[in-house]
Amino acid sequence: MDYHSIAGQILEKVGGKENLISAAHCATRLRLVVADNARCDSKAAENIDGVKGVFFASGQMQIILGTGTVNKVYDEFIKIAGISEASKEDVKREAAKKGNLFQRVIKTIGDIFVPIIPAIVASGFLMGLMESLNFMVNNGFLDINTNGSIYQFAVLFSNVAYIFLPILIAFSAAKVFGANPFLGAVIGMIMIHPNLQNAWTVASEGVQKTQEVFFGLWKIDMVGYQGHVIPVIIAVFVLSSIEKRLHKIVPPMFDLFVTPLVSVFVTGYLTLAAIGPVFVLLENGLLDGIQKLLTLPFGIGSFIMGGVYSTTVVSGIHHMYTVIDLGQLAKFGFTFWLPLASAANVAQGGAAFAVALKSKNKKMKSVALPSALSACMGITEPAIFGVNLRLVRPFIAAAIGGACGALYASIVHLGATGTGVTGIFGILLHLHSPLNYFIAMAIAFGVAFVLTGILGFKEDTENTEALAAAETPVVGEVPADTEIPDAPVVQKKGGSLSLVCPIKGEVIQLSEVPDQTFASGVLGDGIGVNPVEEKVYAPFDCTVATVFDTKHAIGLETQDGVELLIHVGLDTVSLNGEPFTVHVETGQKVKAGEMLAEFDMEKIKAAGFETVSPIIVTNPGDYEDIEIVQRQ
Repeated sequence: MDYHSIAGQILEKVGGKENLISAAHCATRLRLVVADNARCDSKAAENIDGVKGVFFASGQMQIILGTGTVNKVYDEFIKIAGISEASKEDVKREAAKKGNLFQRVIKTIGDIFVPIIPAIVASGFLMGLMESLNFMVNNGFLDINTNGSIYQFAVLFSNVAYIFLPILIAFSAAKVFGANPFLGAVIGMIMIHPNLQNAWTVASEGVQKTQEVFFGLWKIDMVGYQGHVIPVIIAVFVLSSIEKRLHKIVPPMFDLFVTPLVSVFVTGYLTLAAIGPVFVLLENGLLDGIQKLLTLPFGIGSFIMGGVYSTTVVSGIHHMYTVIDLGQLAKFGFTFWLPLASAANVAQGGAAFAVALKSKNKKMKSVALPSALSACMGITEPAIFGVNLRLVRPFIAAAIGGACGALYASIVHLGATGTGVTGIFGILLHLHSPLNYFIAMAIAFGVAFVLTGILGFKEDTENTEALAAAETPVVGEVPADTEIPDAPVVQKKGGSLSLVCPIKGEVIQLSEVPDQTFASGVLGDGIGVNPVEEKVYAPFDCTVATVFDTKHAIGLETQDGVELLIHVGLDTVSLNGEPFTVHVETGQKVKAGEMLAEFDMEKIKAAGFETVSPIIVTNPGDYEDIEIVQRQ
């Protein structure tokens, strides 16, 4: 493979040196930030020899080349382009600068809420379960001891993330804005201080106390900000601005005392006196406007939003929807937005499933089917970017399906008791009305499936022949009574390949890996593994083809042509090798069962990354089927 030629062609297709801002690479993708996306010919770039796919995401043009190729192409690329090497984080920062104000705001909201979603989801699930349990107990369907510790503790835990939501948001926002996160948490605490009247009691009790501010200029209601989102974010932004300014002007010997004190007091006063009251009005206006849209006659508003929802996923706007969900939960007790999102996501699964059944392209089938299942579980990127958007008509069919499902949800006033989960598992947030949720999802899936069959789709004939030439590998299930040796081995019979997973842990289907590129199968076929042991072994006698500088991925190759990528964790390239210890080097020959590397799962998790590790056969076309079984 002529890496210099590939790099030169890529540079030409992205608009040349003058259109390039920065470049980096991970284990599989060349990540570029360009000045003008319109000058990039992504279609032509996809047809370059060695390029396996091209897509735009997070302000970056990402060119999929695969392990062992991307680093060599990257080395040639930066020489030809005349730019210096950059890290993945450098590229992300450059991509963020490119966006307009609206895009930067949306990205910031996403950065704030993504880390706290697990806490919100846990509380949402518990709230849904407790509501359903109470319904069954109150109507005589279930007889349990409601005074028992399990029941009482479950009630206590169920809404805790929502009660203390301002603290979670403030802590996360402070990290995003560059403020001290603990000072941010203090601002969140101030906004729900016990001396303030609980915001949820105002409707029944009225405002109990007011306070003059700014030396009598006006009065404010002494009410907390439970369930509010926008005022908290604005308050912490103000905190970060004050704190950063003080760090610059306060002498170092006084900085530790003066900066935290002044930052918290000034921000706290401004928050209760002005920021909170003003932005609560704006937030309530936004929520009321959305609610009026969703309750337009005949469900027309929900129909429209259900139809355009997936388009907002493509553009990245969907990151702001958590604000809507949380606001509606605080204001109405339910979010009527989440069922709309669920319908749109499941509809993408229906369209992708139709493509899987109808496509004559074996590679497309292998991508579409797992993508459909993933979308039905709420992860839509593989279905949207890997299948439906590429074929256009299935994406349109899915939009109509999502609109129809959302219309039904609106007609029956379907609401969720929490947020963060859509698709099949979203039913846990709709246990008060599971039948209506099931019907809404069935409508969305069914309409998208049928319309995709009717509208059809035109596959890329330029790539179909090349894709069809490769037989689709299948990851096999391991029978319960199968004896798996302790030492990894490889067996190759005819066109079949069977090997033991190089990492001990729970084997999952590749489509379940929460990364679009791996899950779609574009890099090859294989599995994901949730590690239970922090060691990587050689699954066969082989040569170490590649050890990445960041130590997070290793490429192996056998004498008879098996090419395997072991990628420890997801996006762990950003960790610069810190949690990894590699015991081999590029070009070294190793024996089956020899330890290749070790890694620290706690450090990976603490840095905010997934430990699920894709194990990929990168030349799947050489085999009729592939089986990777779990190590004992």
